[in-house]
Amino acid sequence: MSGAPKRYSVYRSTGGRRGRHVRGWPAVAVLLVVLAAAGGVAAVLLVRGDAPPTTAAAGAESPSPHTSPSPLLSGSPSPSPSSPSPSPSPSPAGVAAWTGPASYTLSMHLDTTIGGSISPKSVVATQTGLVFAQNMMYTHTITVYSARTRKLVKTISDQVTLADYGYPAFPAPVQGAPVEAAVSADGEHMYISNYSMYGPGFTHQGDDVCAPGSGIDDSYVYRVRLSDLSIDQAIRVGAVPKYVATSPDGRYLLVSNWCSYNLSVVDTAKGRQIRQIYLGPYPRGIAVDSRSRFAYVAVMGAGNVARIDLRTFRLSWISGVGITPRHLCISPNDRWLYVSLNAPGAVAKVDLRTRRVVGTVVTGQQDRSMTIAPDGKSLYVVNYGSNTVSKVRAADLHILQTVPTSWHPIGITYDAETRSVWVACYGGQIMVFDER
Repeated sequence: MSGAPKRYSVYRSTGGRRGRHVRGWPAVAVLLVVLAAAGGVAAVLLVRGDAPPTTAAAGAESPSPHTSPSPLLSGSPSPSPSSPSPSPSPSPAGVAAWTGPASYTLSMHLDTTIGGSISPKSVVATQTGLVFAQNMMYTHTITVYSARTRKLVKTISDQVTLADYGYPAFPAPVQGAPVEAAVSADGEHMYISNYSMYGPGFTHQGDDVCAPGSGIDDSYVYRVRLSDLSIDQAIRVGAVPKYVATSPDGRYLLVSNWCSYNLSVVDTAKGRQIRQIYLGPYPRGIAVDSRSRFAYVAVMGAGNVARIDLRTFRLSWISGVGITPRHLCISPNDRWLYVSLNAPGAVAKVDLRTRRVVGTVVTGQQDRSMTIAPDGKSLYVVNYGSNTVSKVRAADLHILQTVPTSWHPIGITYDAETRSVWVACYGGQIMVFDER
């Protein structure tokens, strides 16, 4: 349903820090106070906006008391697995069309574990043979791997001189802090968000608990040319940019600015931001439909999903999707939107025709990122607190498989050509599962 968004109060924890670049987990926490309907008792959930919990807070981050390993379905039932599905939209440039059995008939099998000097926040397949890992904050690198061999192709430093990219106020080298990535519609570039910039001219770094009035510096998105894996553009956006997504028509890059409470709309032809759309605290995951008509943004502090008409930039809402919506996936036929709910450790399924939640399934503790198989029939969800990844049948939200991972899985991607699932683990590993 649409309407004005409902918001939950967000409080700063005593362990929060801002404006410091520390070697260790960012010491910030988001305290969400949710009024429970049963007995009028307030249920308090301590969850991080994006960062791993501290040891002291970890015990308070248990799943919602209403969660269970079995699916919790609400509203109208989802279609059965045997129901015919509309044909997927044409694949973007560089993506092999799905052939063979339905993805939900396959199983994940661990093939490779990649280590090294990495701290991967996210992994993203280009669908042209490469997989990018964004090594958040501490290593200041992006590592690029071959999807076929699983070998390191190149390590890209996040150090740039912004004056070389049209920002003369910053003539000295600075560093970034890669978070998320999105491939361009033509398959020739990768866009990468930076949590904060570090160096001369940047004095107030990002934090996970913040507001537009916090004075946090604006940050930048890098564009990496895939032909030679070099940074060829920097684009100024808002404070603490998190998720990035490109429209399939190639016109726009969309960036969720965590501390600015807004969405940056970047004109890719001009290479600059052309508008910001206020969403409230804290915008995170983005999905764009195959027609480049609507963009959807998960707003973690509100429990809602924003819908932006990319022709008019009019804002409307899908309300009541659940507590702390974080990541979004859209089905190839643009009918269904899947939402990971961080606090309860669940995935919600939204019918985009009615804008209502039609089903929910609990997969583990603290769902973070998701990916969807190219045929749209399977979801893959990382359970950050459970150290597992779950494979879910999209039609009825049935959990097909749950496999263990290294400590704190946080990012995930699907490479279509090799039929492999890549999982980024905050402890410093990337696990690659083959589907067969």
